[in-house]
Amino acid sequence: MRKFQVYDSLAREVREFAPLVPPRVGIFVCGLTPYAPAHVGHGRGFVVFDMVARALRRWGYRVLYVQTVTNVDDKVIARAAEEGADPLALSDRYFREYLECAEALGIRSTNYYAYATDHVPDIIAQVQALVDRGFGYVASDGSVYFSVARFPGYGRLSGQKVAALQPGARVERDERKQAPEDFVLWKAARPGEPSWESPWGPGRPGWHIEDTAITGRIFGPRYDLHGGGLDLIFPHHEAEIAQAESATGEAPLVNYWMHWGLLNMGGEKMSKSIGNVSSLEGAIETHGAAVLRFYYLNAHYRSSIEFDPQSSLREAGEAYATLARPADRLFDLLHADGPERAGADLPSARADAAEALVEQLDQTLAQDFNSREAIALLFGWSRRLAEDLGSLERLSGPALEQLASPYRWGQDVLGLFERAADGRGGVGGAVVAVLLQARQRARARGDFAEADRIRQELRAAGVVLEDDATGTRWSAVRD
Repeated sequence: MRKFQVYDSLAREVREFAPLVPPRVGIFVCGLTPYAPAHVGHGRGFVVFDMVARALRRWGYRVLYVQTVTNVDDKVIARAAEEGADPLALSDRYFREYLECAEALGIRSTNYYAYATDHVPDIIAQVQALVDRGFGYVASDGSVYFSVARFPGYGRLSGQKVAALQPGARVERDERKQAPEDFVLWKAARPGEPSWESPWGPGRPGWHIEDTAITGRIFGPRYDLHGGGLDLIFPHHEAEIAQAESATGEAPLVNYWMHWGLLNMGGEKMSKSIGNVSSLEGAIETHGAAVLRFYYLNAHYRSSIEFDPQSSLREAGEAYATLARPADRLFDLLHADGPERAGADLPSARADAAEALVEQLDQTLAQDFNSREAIALLFGWSRRLAEDLGSLERLSGPALEQLASPYRWGQDVLGLFERAADGRGGVGGAVVAVLLQARQRARARGDFAEADRIRQELRAAGVVLEDDATGTRWSAVRD
């Protein structure tokens, strides 16, 4: 296994990575709250962690990468009321739209999308543990809150001082709380909202509790790496630490906290709630998925990016075309004539340079996933090859593969140079799996119209479903 370093937001320093149980690595990333179409800000973090998971697998680690889907939430419920839709069906629909974008972007490394509603028993069990251990208290309406005062470590990740917290945008004002900084674990049911039975009466999960209940079920009380945007450090990730460590008595919850920088538009964080958003689907359709992926990775993941829809992706497209031109020529020749293509061998110095560059790319990325510097190295290689593209015609298949090896690295780790990445036709296996989960949930709640609509959506994309007593199987339609 290759050693690598990562900036740990809790330690506030770059640390060498050491898994709890090598070579296994558990990665958890906060995913979408799908109440509206995904925007380009969402795409950045998920592309970054797709790169992280790809790199770790290349370096010999056995990665289990889990991402949440917050499919029951105040925002989901409010949007569903506006549209006159079932909240769970609405969130399924928006998440499926995102998955089509993810497939186009080459985001395929997530092992499991964990829906909050699929883990309600785990959530209730963790809330009960907090109540039993004295960290949670039940309000008069049946809601359950976490008492921040009982957890002395609250604020370590964000640097927030509990005494300075006042009700406002990020600390909810609620008369049922014993203190302003306390946060909700379980929300008592309100008319017309999705709810589940619990020891405190019907209700639904709070936002923070779903993540730690899910990771507790999958990874246990501790795991290796947690990712998310900088905007989630407080209060979300701070709350995760408090409730998980209080529920289990084990610490730390996570060995490494990894946060990506924000994608800003007009000087503010791109956010659906603010309204300064640019559609992820629109960016892919207008500029191409490969260009958008390059745009995300051509910056260090911890840096903020200012997004100008009139220029950012146009400039990225021009740069990516320059970077990819020699790669495209190499792959064209290999595709046309195959690896057994006759021709000249590569001079040993050039072959050694290609091999050394691949090693240098790995070393560079192992320094806190510095994709920008890795891309700079690939630009240097492209400039060398572009000086005499015509000479490639004389080379043998093995020689072309040697020259292409840095670009193969770029395909495997960065997800670049994949000419099929801009295609929007068909549905990938990861998308089908999530659609089947959504259809099963619809059938379980008796929403057969939604289940039929998903079947028809899959059929239009070339996927046929077969239901029998053992479950559902799918196959691709062949022309």
